[in-house]
Amino acid sequence: MPKITKVKTGSKFEDIASYSRVVAVDNLIMVSNTAGRNPDTQEIPEDVIEQTEQVFRNIERALAAVDSSLADVVQSRVFIQDPKDIHKVMEYIGTKFRGIDPANTATCPPLGSTTYKVEIEVTAYRGAAKGDVERINIA
Repeated sequence: MPKITKVKTGSKFEDIASYSRVVAVDNLIMVSNTAGRNPDTQEIPEDVIEQTEQVFRNIERALAAVDSSLADVVQSRVFIQDPKDIHKVMEYIGTKFRGIDPANTATCPPLGSTTYKVEIEVTAYRGAAKGDVERINIA
């Protein structure tokens, strides 16, 4: 039987919609779409990059709860409210994932509130950071 771990962070939205921030099934880890709300102050920065920085702090905290880290991320999905922000957000994300190089999707749909400028969800595999990585460039 697989070991399943479900992590809640105390977000009211987790209770309202009945979901977990993290679900880990053995070494496979899924982190729900995460916004840039500071969990301690409940504040959301106005600036899109400050929101993105907070999103990553929230994701890193969630991954740490199941003994993982950004280095284990194998896929990310990035949702950016305003298409004009895509280049600067993706440039920042590049600084966080440099050398990790997960599969990535970035899109610009409307988010649940105009307050949210960026949301990110990730899939990780615990131990991927220590795996034998073969890099192939087909370009």
